[in-house]
Amino acid sequence: MKPVRRGLRLALVVAAVLVLAGGSLGYVLHARQRERPAEQAASDDSFGLDVPGLYFRDSATGRVARLPGDGAPRVVGGPSCERFHAAGERALCLRKLPGLPARTQALVLDRRLREVRRVTVPGIPNRARVSASGHLLSWTAFAVGDSYAASGFSTRTSVLDLRTGYLIKSIEDIPLTIGGTRYHAPDVNYWGVTFARDDNRFYATVSSRGRTHLVEGDLRNWSARAVRENVECPSLSPDNTRIAFKKKVSGDPRAPWRLYVLDLAGMREHALAERRGVDDQAAWLDDRTLAYALPGRDGRASDVWSVPADGTGAPRLVAPGGSSPVAVGRYP
Repeated sequence: MKPVRRGLRLALVVAAVLVLAGGSLGYVLHARQRERPAEQAASDDSFGLDVPGLYFRDSATGRVARLPGDGAPRVVGGPSCERFHAAGERALCLRKLPGLPARTQALVLDRRLREVRRVTVPGIPNRARVSASGHLLSWTAFAVGDSYAASGFSTRTSVLDLRTGYLIKSIEDIPLTIGGTRYHAPDVNYWGVTFARDDNRFYATVSSRGRTHLVEGDLRNWSARAVRENVECPSLSPDNTRIAFKKKVSGDPRAPWRLYVLDLAGMREHALAERRGVDDQAAWLDDRTLAYALPGRDGRASDVWSVPADGTGAPRLVAPGGSSPVAVGRYP
């Protein structure tokens, strides 16, 4: 009987080893599946920023696409992103990571849209900007809530300087002046950074106590001052003389904002020909034209539209099923 018992024990040990090995294999496969979204950030080898055109997020695939501007069809081949922007030699791709709590992964990409750095922050991807030189990047994530129209939302805005590698995880502690007085409040939120050509000055939205302000910031001196009220999601023109923004014009939560342009020299503003509610940080295609996203006809996917920046003309549909537009090179 002893040999039989020893054989039985050996069989049980072998079975246990196989079960453990199978569990380990399953764990490895599961881990690889969880890491797969990060692998999907890589773009096709033939797709990069070397071709001028309108780059944007394709709603059908979630990947970055390009419209050459010569009437050719769109080309989809970039990384998977929720938000995208590019300038100089760099691009910024924001992706929402799976699971709870919500986390945003900011991927810094080169001109071939290959990853060179990644940063993970809490929240849902919301805004992304790269300075004209490609040296400075900024992104905003919703830490609480998912809409500027809702009460009780909270944002987290970061700035990354690629010249030094220094990351400002949140700009909320920047000394802020409103009305010539140093301002302190527990509900201060920043979002929608846009950089000047000097890679030092920037503009952004600050919100506190139910009001929004356009602030002008100075990275070198680490300071910010409010220059105008009721300005959200600013976007500085290529010549650095005007700011496109969304202005709250209604209490209707479905369409509270309208697109405006502010002349920084005289602080005069004018409404654009787009009369629908726009909840986006508009992008300048050139010094005369703006692009932005609006909800599509199905209520889910969005479309990219353009409109003249001087208030004339009419909106034009540019890229159905698109969002996060940015012009690379000359477009069209």
